[in-house]
Amino acid sequence: MSDIERLKKEKPPFDIIDDIHVYAREGVIDPEWTDMLKWYGVYPQRPQEDGYLMMRVKVPGATYSSDTLREVAQISDDYARGTLDVSDRQAFQFHWLTIQDIPTIFSRLEQIGLHTRGACGDTVRAVISSPLAGLDAREVLDVSALAHDLDRELSGNPAFGDLPRKFKISITGSPELEGIHLINDIGFLGHEVGGEVGFDVWVGGGLGAVAHLAQRLGVFVRPEEVVEVAMAIAGAYRDHGYRMNRKKSRLKYLIKDLGPAKFREIVEAQYLGRSLRDGPPAPVARFGGNDVLGVQPQKGGGSYVVIATTVGRIDPVKARALADLADKYGTGELRNTPFQNILIPNVQDADALSAELALIGLAPDLGLRGTTIACTGSQFCRLALTETKARTAALIDHLEGALPLPQLPVTINLTGCSNACTRYQVADLGFMGALRKNADGLEEEAYNVHLAGGLGAAQRLGDKLRGAVLAKDLNAYTASVLGDYAANALPDETFADFADRVGHERFLPDAVLKVGKEPVTA
Repeated sequence: MSDIERLKKEKPPFDIIDDIHVYAREGVIDPEWTDMLKWYGVYPQRPQEDGYLMMRVKVPGATYSSDTLREVAQISDDYARGTLDVSDRQAFQFHWLTIQDIPTIFSRLEQIGLHTRGACGDTVRAVISSPLAGLDAREVLDVSALAHDLDRELSGNPAFGDLPRKFKISITGSPELEGIHLINDIGFLGHEVGGEVGFDVWVGGGLGAVAHLAQRLGVFVRPEEVVEVAMAIAGAYRDHGYRMNRKKSRLKYLIKDLGPAKFREIVEAQYLGRSLRDGPPAPVARFGGNDVLGVQPQKGGGSYVVIATTVGRIDPVKARALADLADKYGTGELRNTPFQNILIPNVQDADALSAELALIGLAPDLGLRGTTIACTGSQFCRLALTETKARTAALIDHLEGALPLPQLPVTINLTGCSNACTRYQVADLGFMGALRKNADGLEEEAYNVHLAGGLGAAQRLGDKLRGAVLAKDLNAYTASVLGDYAANALPDETFADFADRVGHERFLPDAVLKVGKEPVTA
């Protein structure tokens, strides 16, 4: 039994909240229980010996008000040295926190409708909700209420406080636009069958060092069944999931061994007490969500505007300015997207809003800035091997200065280690941080390349290429690959299709960078 499993048996994980208040009063965290703080979204930042903490904050339904954003910005100023990130699970993230301030931050978050229960830990994480819910004419169902129901019933629920590992859920009513279901433990895709609206359900998605795309459960679930089915699947995972080896404790391994049909039988017989209705697959998103950028027509009139944050980093000054613009041009509502971007709905004058956004460096973007994400990286994360945020922001600046706007969305996902916090296996260009020895035997930061994966129509994991790109060559490599695509792609040819047509060997790091010296080795 692992240490974390032992601790979970000694104390119900969500009971750690009482200890957090004790630690805050005493100013010291019991090191044996440090990992349990994750159940409330809190964990040590790098370097751990300095005692500072990171915090992930759930945004139920991915929707919040301008006043909420102002308070988030103020918390950042008061306690987090002005750090504020938007994550690819639609959460906010702070850094530089001290244990003494955590209870006060919790209280201030609760007052504005946000919370951290289950933001980390072996429990139900943030529910990804379609940021387009109620906005886009192409949706078949507004899932806003269901997303809030899922958060209310599963987040912080003691019944799901001791799962074998983390557990992730997504829900959308626009399956032709969004493909996040492929990498979640449960994905609900709203679609219409025979004039009735319901959900296609996918299970067992998860990335990390060994990636698995989700598989269809083969059912058609009515909206009123969604929460019940989600709880049944989570319960089945809790009771049947593997616990002896944490590397193989995710639901994806159980689905791999049992198959979706057998797992469905367990869910129906042991947790629902009835059979679910069979159903056909929902439509497939061509680009997995990355085509929904910039200014888009909103059903009922007006527009919704997707703002590219640049790898999720937004300081309190920009946050306050954004809140003011949401009030001025919209209805004071904002939403976080699963691509580290922010959306303003109900906009009547999109041109004027876009002009003002450009003045604060948050202009709507149809190019690489809106389709590139990066994890926390070695600046704060204890697991990361490489720097990510600043390097990726510099990469985007370089590409925008060197290349024309791509004809179709191209995704670039960069992560600092193999844990795939930013989904490198399902990007057109996925970069996984690593350390490599050069010819002198010295370690340098480098990136393994995963080519032509996709959450959209491709529905596949990227091809891990031989070799690696040193950090100093990242800009040159990426510009060369995308320049090749821009110059040689056929009309309406996606990057994945282009890569398949010309052959993946063409994109090997050594081939692109024309390396003729001693190869970089592990």
